[in-house]
Amino acid sequence: MHVLFEDNHLLAVNKPAGLATQPSENNEVNLEDVAKSFLKTRDHKPGNVYLHPLHRLDKPTSGIVLFAKTSKALSRLQEAMRKHEIKKTYWTIVEGRVVPKEKTLIHNLLHESHRAVVAKSGKEARLHYKVLEEKKNYTVVEIELHTGRYHQIRAQFSAIGHPVVGDKKYGAKSSLAKDTIALHHMRLSFTHPVTKEEIVVNCPPPKISL
Repeated sequence: MHVLFEDNHLLAVNKPAGLATQPSENNEVNLEDVAKSFLKTRDHKPGNVYLHPLHRLDKPTSGIVLFAKTSKALSRLQEAMRKHEIKKTYWTIVEGRVVPKEKTLIHNLLHESHRAVVAKSGKEARLHYKVLEEKKNYTVVEIELHTGRYHQIRAQFSAIGHPVVGDKKYGAKSSLAKDTIALHHMRLSFTHPVTKEEIVVNCPPPKISL
């Protein structure tokens, strides 16, 4: 368990690629159960552990997941999410050379069966990106999410012809390890729901060999 931030109200951890965030019908290993087990063992808790993720990361995505350890923290953070007061920054490597080097992308995305598609009837998805580094056939990009749609980053970059490296679902030609794509939640900024301090959680991106 790679803990990035913790106090009496919150727990932020680094989710590895290939691990689901929450329990599912197939009973696979997931971050929420692992984190609960970690806290129960470490803190010698006799009963159930209250722990609820504020947000989810796709299974092949790595990086910061923030959990609430109390119902008060959860309700206040959910309200902050609705008001767009929580800032999420992602790091990714996409196929091709991205032009221009900085831009706001806006698409309407529709959530279909296990994927997102661009459609007029979909909900607005907005993000801002800037190029960090250009490689021969790839571009390293930093992204600030303005909305939190299903598979948003993956779908939007695929829509402009630059799928995330390893993301076969959205048209990538490149391959990485199973259940792994080059997408990482690297920074989370928010006001603490109880102490009102400004919190910044950082998680450096993994090393990916291309």
